[in-house]
Amino acid sequence: MTIRITIGQSVFTATLNDNATATAFTAKLPMTIDMVELNGNEKYVDLPYNLPTNASNPGAIQSGELMLYGANTLVLFYKGFSTSYRYTRLGRIHDASGLAAALGSANATVTYELEQ
Repeated sequence: MTIRITIGQSVFTATLNDNATATAFTAKLPMTIDMVELNGNEKYVDLPYNLPTNASNPGAIQSGELMLYGANTLVLFYKGFSTSYRYTRLGRIHDASGLAAALGSANATVTYELEQ
């Protein structure tokens, strides 16, 4: 399943994983949310509902990955790094070039919707 992620004038497409978390996430789309800056490498938002989880430690995060931390924290990573945290994978942006610039260094408004 493919979704569109819009940040300001920038539009990215992402493929979601085939799992219960991604299925439950798409049932909530479209959504426009204010995501909070964290650590200079990610934006996150605490959703007002829980999604199914199947967390594991990815070891390394890649730019453009969309994951769930815990049962309700949606995280969009815009820089790669090593991690010891556990996440449930939701999907990944096809081409993350320009993602960091689009998100900037402050909080960002992001729209997620199904690709038509």
